[in-house]
Amino acid sequence: MGETILEVSHLSVRQGGLLAVEDVSFALAPETDTALVGPNGAGKSSLVQALLGLIPHQGGSVRLLGHALGPRGQLPAAVRDQIAYLPQRFAPRGRIPLSVAEFVALGGAPATGRREAVQRALALCACQGLERRLLSELSAGQLKRVLLAFCVVRPRRLLVLDEAQAGLDAPSAEQFHNLLFDLRRSQGWTILQVSHDLDMVRRSCDRVLCLNRSLRCAGAPDHALSPGQLARLYGPHFAPYRHQHEPAAQP
Repeated sequence: MGETILEVSHLSVRQGGLLAVEDVSFALAPETDTALVGPNGAGKSSLVQALLGLIPHQGGSVRLLGHALGPRGQLPAAVRDQIAYLPQRFAPRGRIPLSVAEFVALGGAPATGRREAVQRALALCACQGLERRLLSELSAGQLKRVLLAFCVVRPRRLLVLDEAQAGLDAPSAEQFHNLLFDLRRSQGWTILQVSHDLDMVRRSCDRVLCLNRSLRCAGAPDHALSPGQLARLYGPHFAPYRHQHEPAAQP
């Protein structure tokens, strides 16, 4: 399997003076898909941002691709280039004069063969025909696929997603996750994804981390998402929301 892709050890994070994440430890093996689940306000986004160096952490350590994350989020450029992050919200405001092809190229397309790299990434992510469209003209489903093309235009090893399906209807969410599953296998990605779709997590992910400020449970979906574990994580009256998953139509 090779080196550990991500190693988090006793990580704690404060947000607004409050302890948002407390003493969290876990590791990601290569080419695995791990879901991070928990109730609203559990610290999932804070954890993701801290382990990427986007916000500071107050205790513990993070190693990405064998390199220690610095106190100010420092990583060697060669390591940072192998990591892609899809935030919870990415909504271009107004008519940003940036085409889909131009945006995808910003993901790190090589100077030589840039056009070919962009076209390949768009084709891999079912974005053919969108090259000249402005980002602000895209539907929610199209924009999510373009963001994946941004990630795949150069080789990556770790993809981190924060509620990637937010804002998508059920068919678009299903299409997105099918695409993500295919790309993980073809590109050799390791994935860490924050998700509220427990049905998708059961079907697609190798491992689940259950977070409510601290790590309450970790393991295979059948164990981590058992009724007893969910009651302990969300409360005794929790009823999971499920999409009605169907074969996705192209928007």
